[in-house]
Amino acid sequence: MTDVWSTRAKLYIESDAHREGDDLELLAEWARGARTALDVATGGGHVARRLREEGIEVVSCDPAQGMGPDVVCAAEKLPFRDAGFEAVACRTAAHHFEDVRAALSEMARVSARLVLIADTLNMGAAAEEAERLRDPTHVRNYSEQEWRDLLEGADLELEEVRTVQNTFDFASWLARTGCEGEVADRVRDLWGGRVAEGRLTLDKIVLRSRKR
Repeated sequence: MTDVWSTRAKLYIESDAHREGDDLELLAEWARGARTALDVATGGGHVARRLREEGIEVVSCDPAQGMGPDVVCAAEKLPFRDAGFEAVACRTAAHHFEDVRAALSEMARVSARLVLIADTLNMGAAAEEAERLRDPTHVRNYSEQEWRDLLEGADLELEEVRTVQNTFDFASWLARTGCEGEVADRVRDLWGGRVAEGRLTLDKIVLRSRKR
C-alpha cells in the first residue's frame, strides 16, 4: 500500500477535497494554543500546513515516503515517546487503517492532551461499496456511535463532535486512484444523488477528544 500512496502524492497535495474544508478549519481551531502537534497520516500535508499557520510546531508522519512526511511510520506503531505532543491530529485517513483501534491507542499514548479526528462518515452499504471500488485500500468508514465507542476504548474523553459536508470535483476524485470505465460508472451509480453537477458531497465527522 505504501508504494501505491507514494505514486499518488502529487495528486493528494493538489486535491481540492483535501487542501481545504470546514473539517480542516475545525482541526486548526481546536488545536489553537498548543505548542506542539503530531499530524498522523499526513498525506498531502494539509493538516501540518494549517497547524503551522497557527504557530504550532508540527511533526508529520505517514507510511508512504513519497508523501514527504517528517517521519515514515504506520499509525498503528508511532515511534514517539509517551505524551510527546500536546495535540495529535488525523484527517481523512482512519478509513484506510488496518487496525483503527491500535492507531487510536497509539495517538492517545503520544498525546499529552488532545486527539483530534476528522474522517468520512459511514453513509451505508452502497457508499462503502463505492469507496472500495474506487480505492481498494479503503477499509471502512465508521458511524458516529462507532467513533464514540472507539474513542472510549482508547481511554479518550469526547468533548465535541461536529458533522460537516465536503463537496469536491467527482472526476478528479476518481482519477486520483485510477478509477475509470465500467468501475467508475458503477461508483457513480452507487453514489446516486450525492453526485450533482460533476461534484460529490460526502458527510464528514470531526471529533475533539481529550486524554483522561
